[in-house]
Amino acid sequence: MRFTLIKDLQKERPMVMSINILLLFTLLYLVSDIFVKTENFGITLTALHTTLFGNADEFIDPITRAVFLEHLHGEIFFMMMILLTLSAVFVRVSKKNSFSLLVLNLNLISALFSLITLAVGYFYLSSFLPLYLATFFSWHILSFFMSFYALWRLNAAKI
Repeated sequence: MRFTLIKDLQKERPMVMSINILLLFTLLYLVSDIFVKTENFGITLTALHTTLFGNADEFIDPITRAVFLEHLHGEIFFMMMILLTLSAVFVRVSKKNSFSLLVLNLNLISALFSLITLAVGYFYLSSFLPLYLATFFSWHILSFFMSFYALWRLNAAKI
C-alpha cells in the first residue's frame, strides 16, 4: 500500500493507474459476488432459507455445518481483503469530512454484521436472515459508492 505514503498522488501516474485497476477489480468482485451468492446461496429470503435449512417438500437437503463454516471462512477472508484495501484507497482520496467517515464506518459495520447475522441465522435463530440480506446489500452498495467515488476523485479532481 505504497499509495498511502506518496505525498502528491497526481504526480505518480503509474501509481494512479495501479489504483484505478485495483478499484475496477473491486467493482468486478462486488458484481460477481452478487451473482455467485444468487447461484450458490440465494439472495432472497426463500432461497437463502432453502439453502441453509433445506426443503422436505422439494427433497432439498440442508447445507452441512462443514460447508457452511467453509463458506463463512472464505467470506471473512475475501471481505477483509476487499474492505481494508478499499478503505485505505477511499481514505486516501476522499475529502476529510464527516460524510466520508460515516460512509466508511457504515460500510465496515454492515459488512461485519453481515457475517454475524448469517452465522446467528444459521446456528440459532433464522429470523436473523432478513437482517443478513439487508446488511449484505448495504455493504455492497456502500462499497460500490466508495469505489466509484474514489475513481472519480482520483481521475477527475485534484486530491
